[in-house]
Amino acid sequence: MSKKKLSSLEDLGGFVFSTNTNFEFESEEQEDTLAPEKQFLEAHFSNKGRGGKTVTVITGFVGLEEDLKSLGKLLKTKCGVGGSIKDNEIIIQGNYRDKIMEILKKEGYNIKRVGG
Repeated sequence: MSKKKLSSLEDLGGFVFSTNTNFEFESEEQEDTLAPEKQFLEAHFSNKGRGGKTVTVITGFVGLEEDLKSLGKLLKTKCGVGGSIKDNEIIIQGNYRDKIMEILKKEGYNIKRVGG
């Protein structure tokens, strides 16, 4: 197996190493959670990549991960099913798109149905 020759800084993964002892890495600052009436969420129905199992995916949430998790927990509890939060998306097991849209509208969110 031959090793790839590193020819630029991008080959190192975008990190630049410094000998400055006071250097602080600039981390991505999380944005504050928008109020529900300023959120524009999308409700998707999917079964791709999940072994044929159907799920409802909620995307478009802007805010802190803790708030996204609490919203996901609320939806899972109200629907009585399992789910998870990955890649800034709420994934609810089963086709509960209409029920989830009603719940989110009652909570004050703007939600749009996407796809069939």
